[in-house]
Amino acid sequence: MSATTDKARFYLEKSVPELKEYEQKKIFSKEEITSIIKKRSDFEHKINARGAHPNDFVRYAEYEMNLDSLRRMRVKRLGIKATGFSGQRRIFFVLDRATRKFHGDIGLWIQYTEYARRQKAYKKLSTILMDALRLHPSNADLWIYAAQYHMEDHADMSQARTYMQRGLRFCQSSRRLWIQYAKLELIYITKIVARQRILGLDEKYEASKQETTADDLDADMIMMPQITEEDINPSANDDSVNQEAIKTLNSTPALSGAIPMAIFDSAIKTLNHDDRFCHDFFDMVFEFEEVPCLQKILTHIVDGMQASKPASSHTLICYIKLPTAGIRPTSPEFPRALGAALSRLQEHRQKPGVAKEVVSWLRPVEQTKDLDPSLQKAIAATIGKAELVLQEA
Repeated sequence: MSATTDKARFYLEKSVPELKEYEQKKIFSKEEITSIIKKRSDFEHKINARGAHPNDFVRYAEYEMNLDSLRRMRVKRLGIKATGFSGQRRIFFVLDRATRKFHGDIGLWIQYTEYARRQKAYKKLSTILMDALRLHPSNADLWIYAAQYHMEDHADMSQARTYMQRGLRFCQSSRRLWIQYAKLELIYITKIVARQRILGLDEKYEASKQETTADDLDADMIMMPQITEEDINPSANDDSVNQEAIKTLNSTPALSGAIPMAIFDSAIKTLNHDDRFCHDFFDMVFEFEEVPCLQKILTHIVDGMQASKPASSHTLICYIKLPTAGIRPTSPEFPRALGAALSRLQEHRQKPGVAKEVVSWLRPVEQTKDLDPSLQKAIAATIGKAELVLQEA
């Protein structure tokens, strides 16, 4: 017990200069300082005791975050230019001790990284991610988090790909990691296409039809494009845009769909052509309506499924849905696309597995706002027939 008390006293004494400054500058009153000392003493005794729990650290960190928020507001209100101590440093100290003591608790690592992310402490965040991944290389969610962070906060697709590639070396059997990798690539394509539309470049150039094949891929690595969106300078005048760079960009695997297809090919080899995974992969890609190469990617997926498991209900439903890919239910092109899909359904209508998937697919479509009444009626009839097959099965 004395060891716990000594540790608690040690950490409390380190905060004395900080509290004295707060009192001198009248950021906190003497009574508030006393309350802060008591609170910190309680937390320090809890986290240094043998029966400490991760939640004790979480509550301690949350208290310090709230205290720092209050300190910031008072500093701003009082017009104090600067203080010699930072609440951020203390919060990092608490969270660092938490992850060192409970290094197996992923929730603590995520809270640590999220706080650093909110504070825009990017150098610190890189160190945290590195430590977390070194301790938990087989945790797919951490690799996904690291990749998404670099993509969302820094628009660094190259670094995001690096994390995904490394993650797949440790987590080859993770279906979620394969799908999230492909999803990240599709988000990247969507952002580039959106930028081209804003700049009016999509009217001047079309994506090249010459695709880079995936035949020369390394056995352990997926080919990456050499051109990124940095080839487009959004801050420059329209007249100064390097049009040759745009042409080159449109013909790279990044925009032609070669990378998602290569990811799919590598995934199904690793996962032994799992048709359930292929279906999930198809559904993920199906949601990206704005991707120009959507039909090509989905056709490639369906071809792969038909080559390995042509009779699977997962394969059949993907084949049936394919004509409607990239077409919104309220668009003029949808009735014809749906007609093509329903014609494919005819020969497989009596299969219970297919009927179940048809209901799951068409139910949300039927509830689409402003859907044509005649189209809604046809979809309702198709759903009714599918449900009848399920009842008879």
